[in-house]
Order: sequence, then structure tokens, then C-alpha cells
Amino acid sequence: MSFQKLDELSHKLEALEHALAILGADEATHMAVGGGEKRAEAMASLAGMYHARATAPEIADWIEAAEREALNEEQAAALFEFRRHYTNLTCLPAEFVERQTGVRMRCEQLWRDLRAKNDWAGFLPALEGVLSMVREEAAMRADALGLEPYDALMEQFDPGNREAEISVVFAELKGFLKDFVPEALAAQEERLATRPLKPLSGTYPVEKQRELGLAMMAAVGFDLSHGSLSVSHHPFCGGVPTDVRITTRYRTGEFLSALMGVLHETGHALYEQNLPKAWAHWPLGKARGMAVHESQSLFVEKQIGRNPAFWRWALPVVEKHLGESWMLEDILPHVHHVERGLIRVDADEVTYPLHVILRFELERDLVGGKLEVADLPEAWDAGMRAYLGLSTIDDPADGPMQDVHWASGAFGYFPSYTLGAMMAAQQWAALVREHPSADDDLARGDFSAVNAWRRENIWSQGSRWSTQQLMERATGGELDAGYFIAHLKKRYGNP
Repeated sequence: MSFQKLDELSHKLEALEHALAILGADEATHMAVGGGEKRAEAMASLAGMYHARATAPEIADWIEAAEREALNEEQAAALFEFRRHYTNLTCLPAEFVERQTGVRMRCEQLWRDLRAKNDWAGFLPALEGVLSMVREEAAMRADALGLEPYDALMEQFDPGNREAEISVVFAELKGFLKDFVPEALAAQEERLATRPLKPLSGTYPVEKQRELGLAMMAAVGFDLSHGSLSVSHHPFCGGVPTDVRITTRYRTGEFLSALMGVLHETGHALYEQNLPKAWAHWPLGKARGMAVHESQSLFVEKQIGRNPAFWRWALPVVEKHLGESWMLEDILPHVHHVERGLIRVDADEVTYPLHVILRFELERDLVGGKLEVADLPEAWDAGMRAYLGLSTIDDPADGPMQDVHWASGAFGYFPSYTLGAMMAAQQWAALVREHPSADDDLARGDFSAVNAWRRENIWSQGSRWSTQQLMERATGGELDAGYFIAHLKKRYGNP
């Protein structure tokens, strides 16, 4: 049977994916500094091997033959997603994939070194090389898929996302935030006027923060026998579902940024650990795009981790690990702090979408040829001034060098963050409709009902449905930014 041949192939492809994922996670966390060049060569070769095997011409024949076989509903769904995956893979020749992997990895390695030195001039040629290949990739994908170049790139991260539709949603959100950011800041000032901010002690050893993070990870459902926590330049969730590697970064002067980073990446990890195991080697068993993935990380970080009910349970845990006693009224102003800042990963819920919208607009223009890498610092600065009233013109490390995404060639990814925030707010609203006691559960440290809802409606579904279908099945309606806007108003607006 041809379906059986595809199943056997999928097991072999999964093994290569496994090797690449673990090598990649190790490269970003534990690899010796001098190992970069050989690691890039090894991973480029493995990526080329994977691509050659996954795009073999006979696979097209197997797919066509399998479509004529008597398949059950789940097998038919698996085959449909396999065909979509195969079509996207065959857009690119193996030689290009191998060459592109090497260029991306070397650029990312340079980024780690040169960002710390604020060396834009040294980084510029490497990023230009990445963008050149991204444009080449976009053109090949656009031709094969019948899409615009930027849409063809977004298709790799979020099947079905289109720049025209996202632009409309983001324009609406920008319009709301233009008025709401000042309103949230004013509301914050009013609250602080009646109850001044209690300062953090500023003494938080990394090991104690790490133990706190591990305790929080386990409490919200992370399986520590199938995952780990490390340190990296940029927080990420990598590895494979049976061995999920998550990272954060620490500051000894405060503990919330590392803790929220851990919770965010744990949200990604919970999704990976709870995907349908029977289909783990097929595309059907993989996560349904990065917007859905971000909805899971932001669900844990924002809907749970910044929920006042969560902190009723969390404060004794914080005291146990960090030795500090807090009242809820004193910690929430830190947890809900709103501030115009330069760094996306440190941004609050209110200003964060503006960071994403800026990157979306810039990368769209970079891919489309309206903007060149050499002009990026000026364009970034103009956007930051317009959206957040801040300048980065003399600070590329906190401007166009601050994220790893472009260095690693991930163009078309950024929209997923804010789309994910919208999805998370809508999922929480649906969950609360079914489980009105959700806040009471969090206050007791009981995450079982919350995770059961997510497991049934999101995690166990893998890639069986489109993003739109998944949201409609889980929440009863298509994606609606109104849930996110209502969430922001409730948490950060004037009482």
C-alpha cells in the first residue's frame, strides 16, 4: 500500500528532524564557541539529506496512489496534510536548502557575537546575504504556490495567512492602541498615586530563579521527564515533543522577566508535549502553525501568568524560592506594568503588538524590495518614533539587531505573535464560558480543567484542521480581535 510507504518514509524523516532539532537546541545553549563552523556544516548536510529524501519524485506517485486507497477519516486527513507539506517542500531544490541553512546559521552565530558589541556594520553583510536568499526562496515559493512572495513565506509558518488580511487587522489594532497606550499609562499613574510602587529587592541569584521557574513549569503541566530548562541569548522552545528544550535568560536585579519567559516557553512546550503521539511522524501530528503555537505560549504567559488569580497561588511559591513575601496589591503593579520600551521580548501586553506590527511592516518591505538592509536602522527608528515615541538610531543592538528571527532567515514569522495573542484571548473567553470557575482554579494552583480544555480543543488536534477551523471548533467563532481588545481594556484600562 502506498499509504504504508508514506508511513515508513515519515518515520525516517522524523529521525532526521529529531537530529536537526536536538543539534540546533544544543548549538544555541551548550555548544563550545569554536564549534560553530563545523556545526553549521553538519546541520546544513543533514538539512540537505532531509530535503532530498522528503522531496523524492516517487513520493508524488505514492501520494496519488494513496488517495485512491480505502482510508479512514483520520488517514485521509493525514494524507491531505502530507500533500500540502510535500508541495511546500518541493518548491526548493536540495542544493538551495543546504546552502541557505549554512548561510542562516553563520549569520545567527555572528548575530550572537556582534549584537553584544552593537556592531551593525559588521553584521550588515551577513544579514544582506540572508535577505538575498530569502528573496530567492520567496520567489520560488510564490511561483509554485501561486501566491505573492511575502504570502508564500508566511504560508510556511501559518498556512492561510495573507498579508492583505493581516494588514487590515493590524491597522485596526494600531488605531486602537494609539489611543489606548496613553490611557493605560494614565490609569497606571492614578493607581500608583494612591498606592506607591513597592520596589523589588534587586537580589535574585540565578539558581534560585531557575528553581522557581522549574517549580512553575511543573505546576502548570510541563513534563520534566520529557524536557529541560537552559539559558540562551534569546528565549526559545526547541527540541522534539519527547525531549523539549526550553530556555530563558536571567537578570539578577529582577525576577519577573525570566519567570515570564519561562512561562511563555512552557506554553509552547505544553503544546509540543501533548500533540497526538500516534501521528508524531506525520505532518498531521505537528503543531498547526506558529500563530496557534504563539496562542499557546501567550495563553500561559498572559491569560494565566499575568492573571491576578494566578498570583494568589503563585505568591507563596515565589516566597518559598526567592525568600520574599509580597501582597497581591504590591506585586500586580509589577506584573501589569506598562511602559514604552525598546525591547520586544520585554514589552508588556499593551505595547507588544506595536513592536510586532513594526517588524511585520519592515520585513514585508524587505522581502518586496521596497527596503534594503542598509536602510533598516533608519526605517526602524522612524517606526519606533511613530509608534512608541522612542529612538534607536544610535543603538542597532536594541533596534534591528535585537531579534534572532531575521538573522536565522525567519521572515514571515512575526505576525504570528500578535495573531497568537488575539487567539489566546478568544480561547480564554471560550474556556471561561465552559468553566466559569477557571479563575478560582488558578487561585488554588489547579490547572487541570484549563489544560484539559486546551488538550481537547487545541493540543490533540495537531494539524488536522486549518487555523480558522481550529478556532471555530474551539471557540465557536472565527478569529475576532474584539476579544483581545476587551481583554486589554479590562486589565489595563481605567476602572
